[in-house]
Amino acid sequence: MAVVEAPMAGKVLEIQVAVGDAIAEDDDVLVLEAMKMENEVFSTEAGTVKAVLVKVGDQVAEGQALIEVE
Repeated sequence: MAVVEAPMAGKVLEIQVAVGDAIAEDDDVLVLEAMKMENEVFSTEAGTVKAVLVKVGDQVAEGQALIEVE
């Protein structure tokens, strides 16, 4: 199982995947707002989304787990 982690602290603006979605490596999975910029977060591995661990509006820390992929 792989985990997509937040590359920086920020606020979750958009979640682009749902549990059960098939994703490829480097697919956009989430958008974070940090330093007044929108930053896309990409999957680190191909697989199926097992869990989305955050919701829109959540504040996240750098390195926090966002999405589980298996």
